[in-house]
Amino acid sequence: MKNIDLLKLFKFKESSKKITVLTCYDATFSNTISDAKIDAILVGDSLGNTIQGHETTVPVTIEDLIYHTKCVANGNNHCFIIADMPFMSYYEDNLAMENAKKLMQAGANMIKLEGGTNLLPLISKLNQHGIPVCAHIGLTPQHVNISGHKVQGKLEKDKQEIKNTALALEEAGVKMLVIECVPEDLAEDITNSIKIPTIGIGAGPNTDGQVLVLYDILGLFGKYNKKSFKFSKVFLDKEHPTISSAIEYYRDSVENRTFPAKENCF
Repeated sequence: MKNIDLLKLFKFKESSKKITVLTCYDATFSNTISDAKIDAILVGDSLGNTIQGHETTVPVTIEDLIYHTKCVANGNNHCFIIADMPFMSYYEDNLAMENAKKLMQAGANMIKLEGGTNLLPLISKLNQHGIPVCAHIGLTPQHVNISGHKVQGKLEKDKQEIKNTALALEEAGVKMLVIECVPEDLAEDITNSIKIPTIGIGAGPNTDGQVLVLYDILGLFGKYNKKSFKFSKVFLDKEHPTISSAIEYYRDSVENRTFPAKENCF
């Protein structure tokens, strides 16, 4: 039985307790992450890179996410579970509603969408049917073929556009916001301007929480990525030589605000 729910995550924001999130795709890692008392698991479409060996997340299907969400839910005994809606699984409202339903029935507590104001009507519909939504702004991997892998929001006009998007998403009913690869001052401004929890990845230390890919914190890199990203860190080291201790080290580093450090920020 999980201990963390959406209400608790909102209380963490109110009390300034940092929220810890890791990606996960299977029952055994899910149980290990649960035992380490990580707050939330993201069943991410990053499984396309880590599990399937693809260069991008684009090939991942809704069937893949349903399967891996079930696996994670089976191993979980503590964490809030967020499941990604993969590439082109929500381009039309009825399709999106059906796919979101399947992920919730597979064990997700919330679904995550990449995008901006084009999603506002869909978010409202999902909320009306009891499906909480996490939005994902900044660098959005599903749009890599258009935007590329680069920091978003460097120019003032782009910063304002991203902030306005965050405000509009909250008003539409989004309950959580992932902010990826933006300057840390922009992520802090957004976090202070909205009431919903913000989860950063490459967005500096002043978001309400942090998320990293589990394989990255363990130093397990695939054929397309042979080293740690600037915004990440390998937590498996001589002082923390087991997977469990590395996950606990990540948890403690986020909660005591030593990660992300200056060298991990933009």
